[in-house]
Amino acid sequence: MNFTLTEEQQLIQDTAKRFAENELAPVAQTLDETKDKSILLANCHKLAELGFMGLNIDGEYGGTEAGTIAFSVAMTEIARGCASTAVTMSVTNMVAEVIQAVGSEQQKAHYLPLICSGEYKAGSFCLTESGAGSDPASMSTQAEKTDKGYVINGTKQWITSAEFAGVFVVWAVTDANAAKGKGITCFLVDANSAGITVGPAEKKMGQHGSATNEVHFNNVEVPDSAVLGKVNDGFRIAVAELAGGRIGIGSLALGVGLAAMDYATAYIQERKQFGRPIADFQGLQWMMADRYTELEAARLLLLSASDKKDNGLAFAKEASMAKVFASEKANAACYTALQMLGGYGYMQEYPLERMARDVRITSIYEGTSEIQRVIIAREILREFK
Repeated sequence: MNFTLTEEQQLIQDTAKRFAENELAPVAQTLDETKDKSILLANCHKLAELGFMGLNIDGEYGGTEAGTIAFSVAMTEIARGCASTAVTMSVTNMVAEVIQAVGSEQQKAHYLPLICSGEYKAGSFCLTESGAGSDPASMSTQAEKTDKGYVINGTKQWITSAEFAGVFVVWAVTDANAAKGKGITCFLVDANSAGITVGPAEKKMGQHGSATNEVHFNNVEVPDSAVLGKVNDGFRIAVAELAGGRIGIGSLALGVGLAAMDYATAYIQERKQFGRPIADFQGLQWMMADRYTELEAARLLLLSASDKKDNGLAFAKEASMAKVFASEKANAACYTALQMLGGYGYMQEYPLERMARDVRITSIYEGTSEIQRVIIAREILREFK
């Protein structure tokens, strides 16, 4: 592949960079401290105006139609400014992409313009349950067939943007007698449907500005037209879309790691001890060199996975490689950056303690690092058969 961004991709990256520096970074600390959702929603509205809520969505549905590489580089820049805003953008793009990938023409024409334009503040991906996290095929949410369509009952957990999403993509068991993972169907459910209750915001270690909630479905009636894709084909859809989501989360992690290292690198050039800037000391130089090398490798892995996806090639292995490497090296970068600041890095008046908290979840959501290694090993073994 050509590692040089196209003119359009470079423009999107530059736009995201300016937006993150001018609009997101100045309010990120306040958003973290206050959890004021009006700040987050204002950020999301501006992202929609920039076309960033449908970066890989066809233009006929209001999307930017820029591709996965553009999405990845934009996500990295947005995450440099605010991880809470970035995860909201990532999940909303993922919701839009699953609708475009398997939705009917009617579903695409109705929902995608609402998401891309920002009329829907966000979209939510309702897959995980308390007893079905790394093993989503074990979900217990049920969708019972009726004369009018389906009735959904169950609870989903850790749902990003649930309290202000316009639409939920919901997975539920439609054939309890089918083999594991074979009797699950995907549904598009309007967030204002009767019977939906969104739980209070979870109290999280990091990414305080983003909304994370339980969503309860109590006899929620949906028509047959709410089925997304084919009946009992939902688990395959989830697996396919999670691979794309991992590019988003890996890109987010990379952005936080780069922001942390950039801050620390600027700091050590100003901070003096023993009569000279501490950047002169080899120990700190090697720490800096190692982390930037790892983050550059993460960037290239993300570009490789994105390129394969854009060209219609299998990319599950590459997406998992990029996600596990980027998230773990970004965590290491935030640790190192905080260490480079010493005691100041531990103080809330500096952004590194927030970045260290925000980045931690990236090796957990969209599939833990351990699950990524299972996927990578499985795909490698298949290549040897």
